[in-house]
Amino acid sequence: MDTPNLATQPLPPSAAQRAPAFRGIWVPLVTPFRHGEVDPGALRRLVRHYRDAGVHGLVACGSTGEAAALDAGEQLLVLDTVLSAADGLPVAMGLSSNHLGQARDRLREFGQRPLAGVLASAPAYVRPAQDGLRLWFETLADASRVPLVLYDIPYRTGATVETSTLLALASHPNIVAIKDCGGALDKTIALIADGRLAVMAGEDLQALATLGLGGAGAIVASAHVRPDLHVAMFDAARAGSWDRARALFHALAPVIRLLYAHPNPGPVKAVLAALHDCEDMLRAPMTAAGPELRAALAAAIAALPPACK
Repeated sequence: MDTPNLATQPLPPSAAQRAPAFRGIWVPLVTPFRHGEVDPGALRRLVRHYRDAGVHGLVACGSTGEAAALDAGEQLLVLDTVLSAADGLPVAMGLSSNHLGQARDRLREFGQRPLAGVLASAPAYVRPAQDGLRLWFETLADASRVPLVLYDIPYRTGATVETSTLLALASHPNIVAIKDCGGALDKTIALIADGRLAVMAGEDLQALATLGLGGAGAIVASAHVRPDLHVAMFDAARAGSWDRARALFHALAPVIRLLYAHPNPGPVKAVLAALHDCEDMLRAPMTAAGPELRAALAAAIAALPPACK
C-alpha cells in the first residue's frame, strides 16, 4: 500500500485565513443608559472614540454590555447604533441564551446585518455534558449566516468546555474564533498550537501572555480605558518588540486590576462617566463603583504613560 506524501497534502485553513477580522484589540462595549433607557447618542460617541483610537473591532451586547438586562428590542437598538457609527470597523454581536430555538431566531435577525461574527456562550445554568455543548455550538453555527465566535467563560455559564470539545468544534467551517476566558493555560496553548481558531484573550491580565504564545489578540473590557496603550501593546508584540510590549502591559496592569475590583462593568462605567460624558448608570442588580475605588482608578489612570502616537 502506498504511503501518502504528507508534504503534498493540503493544510487546513489557518486562523488568519478563516477569521482575518478577529485579530488585535477589540472593545466589548458598555451599554450607556440615560434616565434608565439605552442612550444611542452616548453609544455613538464611544464607538467613534474607539474607532479613532485604532482598535481593531467592537463587540455589542457582551457581558460588559449588560446584555442580560436588555430586552430583545434594546439589544437590536444597541447593535444597529454600533454598526451605524463603526464606519466599517468589524463588529461582533453577543448571543447569550439557554433556549436553542430562541437562539436560532436571534441568529436570523443578526444575520440580516453586516456582522463580522456572533459571540456565543454555552447555555447558562443548564450545564450540559460535552456532547451537549458540541451539539449546542454546532447547531448555532449551522444556523448562523455570519461566523460564530465561541465564548468560553465557565464562571458565568457554569459549563466548562473541555479542550477536546473545542478542538472538535474547530472543525466546523463556520466556527472561526474563541474568546478565551476558560482560565486554563493548557487549553489556551492547545488551541493556539492547533491553529484553526483565532484565539482572543478574554481575561484582561492574560492578554500579553496570549499574544506571546501566538494568540490573535484580545477582547477586553479594560480597553475602554486608554485604548491607545492597548493597541500599542498589540503592535509592539506583533513587531517582536517585547520590552516595549511588556512595559505597556505592566503600566496598564494596575488599572486592569482596579477595573475588576468591583463587578464589571461598574468601574468601567465610572471611568467613562468622568471621561466621556456617559451617565454612570447600570441596570439592577448591577451596582456602581464606590468612591474609594473611583479615587484609586483616577489616580492609576493619571499615572499612565502619555498618549501613544
